[in-house]
Amino acid sequence: MHIVVMGAGGVGGYFGAKLARAGERVTLVARGEHLAAIRRDGLRLRSAVEGEYVVRPAAVEDVRDLPVADVVLFCVKAFDTEPAAERVRSVVGPETAVLSLQNGVDNEDKLDDILGAGHAMGGVAQVFALIERPGVIAHHFLGRIIFGELDGRRSPRAERLLRAFEGAGIAVELTTSVRRALWEKYVLICAVAGMTALTRCPIGVIRDTPECWRMLRAIVEEIVALAAAAKAGLAPGIVDQTMQTATAIAPGNFSSLYQDLNRSKRLELEALHGHAVRLGERFGVATPAVAAVYAALKPHAAGRRA
Repeated sequence: MHIVVMGAGGVGGYFGAKLARAGERVTLVARGEHLAAIRRDGLRLRSAVEGEYVVRPAAVEDVRDLPVADVVLFCVKAFDTEPAAERVRSVVGPETAVLSLQNGVDNEDKLDDILGAGHAMGGVAQVFALIERPGVIAHHFLGRIIFGELDGRRSPRAERLLRAFEGAGIAVELTTSVRRALWEKYVLICAVAGMTALTRCPIGVIRDTPECWRMLRAIVEEIVALAAAAKAGLAPGIVDQTMQTATAIAPGNFSSLYQDLNRSKRLELEALHGHAVRLGERFGVATPAVAAVYAALKPHAAGRRA
């Protein structure tokens, strides 16, 4: 398969490296020093789980000279969805699948609006990986993908991509309920990302602080109420299930939202808490805890301030 990875950061770099190592035809789309390092030295994956290795896939900044892709792994930050979709348009043919592995629950709709209905597939990436330095991806743990067609079909292209992931040793599930999977992740990430960024503390400190833990649960409950209004099909016990998942996270862990805040980088705030606040207004669902996180982080949303 010809697989174009749009965004070769932690998520795209990790899965792209595994696919390239398995022999798939992978093209990474990157920029700046990261792109230069990949072209010069290859992409190095330093995994706490799988060891260290180097792959040498094609790497470009501009896809306009590439042939049409079978699959685009769409791994950019949610605030870059629209411009990145425009950039990748030339490699999207009639049958190309564009698999979003992003945070949020509305990226797929944006992709179909720009690239044409039926291209987007939904995906949840469960992986902790980041760019350690240009050309090097550090992988800490997990490495699983849940994906599927938005209409629930087990399509030929989905089955083919499933085989490619399996052949690369990627833990993967092809689901017929990908909207539900997206919302399950959204519930967890809004709570954990919101509280670690708001408090500037790791999840262990939040668990040990009763007031913080109650607020985290309040965020979970509010997002679950939004999911019910959106008819996302979440299980009745999803609040307790999410809290159990949050309990199991290693105590020293922060979220990527916190990491971006700490580095004065642009935040995915609008795709996470901002989207939830707007959904609450649309559906008439109260979201006071989510709104508090959104308001407190809003001054930092654009990144480094003058």
